[in-house]
Amino acid sequence: MIGALSARGPRVIVVFVAIGLLSGFLSGLFGVGGGTVIVPLLVMLAAFGQKLASGTSSAAIIPTAAVGVIAYAANGDVDWIAALLLAAGAVVGAQVGTRLLHRLSEPVLRWFFVGFLIVVMISLFIIIPSRDAELVLTFWAGAALVLTGLVAGVLSGLIGVGGGIVVVPVLILLFGASDLVAKGTSLLMMIPTTMSGTIGNIRHKNVDLVAGLCIGVTACVTAPLGTLVANVIDPQVANILFVIFLVVITAQMTQRAIRASRKPKE
Repeated sequence: MIGALSARGPRVIVVFVAIGLLSGFLSGLFGVGGGTVIVPLLVMLAAFGQKLASGTSSAAIIPTAAVGVIAYAANGDVDWIAALLLAAGAVVGAQVGTRLLHRLSEPVLRWFFVGFLIVVMISLFIIIPSRDAELVLTFWAGAALVLTGLVAGVLSGLIGVGGGIVVVPVLILLFGASDLVAKGTSLLMMIPTTMSGTIGNIRHKNVDLVAGLCIGVTACVTAPLGTLVANVIDPQVANILFVIFLVVITAQMTQRAIRASRKPKE
């Protein structure tokens, strides 16, 4: 791996490390895999195509989620049964998502990702997190968790997010979980989900494993720091900061998508 990285030049290595450090911190802070950061930054800073960026992001999320969930579990902020039910649907969904990734065009994927980021920003304003809420499981709640996992898995395989960006708000809004339990449970669900997606992406040659491992391992350094900050910062403040970051990313991705759509006409 070291040899493969050195062959790419110091600038590329620095870019991978920087992406890993930022995505790891946000993964721990928001309970997401970091795909909302990894994918656009790979496209903007490392000249990755949308498909390759999505597949590489899925691979990078595996070690990041593993480290993040340990920190949440140590504080008792993981619902293991809910995570298992979510993963049951997500593992299947990830395979569906990787097949769609292989078939859809780059322009369609670019605009889909921009639309996804906009939906995420809107959802963050709707969520009103509570540290005292509890997740109560019933038969129908369990079935709904499997369905939620299925949707999250499709998005994971398709656009390279871990699925937490879907699961966290759903657990808070529909299942009554506290924001910390939602984040910890989401990270646990991501591990088998992104493994499933990465296997599918390898099959379709939509992943750069060297870049993914570099970003993922580097992200492990800052993921615990993000978890610590999540426990002390007001959740509403965290949401506002994340929205500001996403606005910048969305503007950049939209600009690139517009430029790409105009090229054939020139």
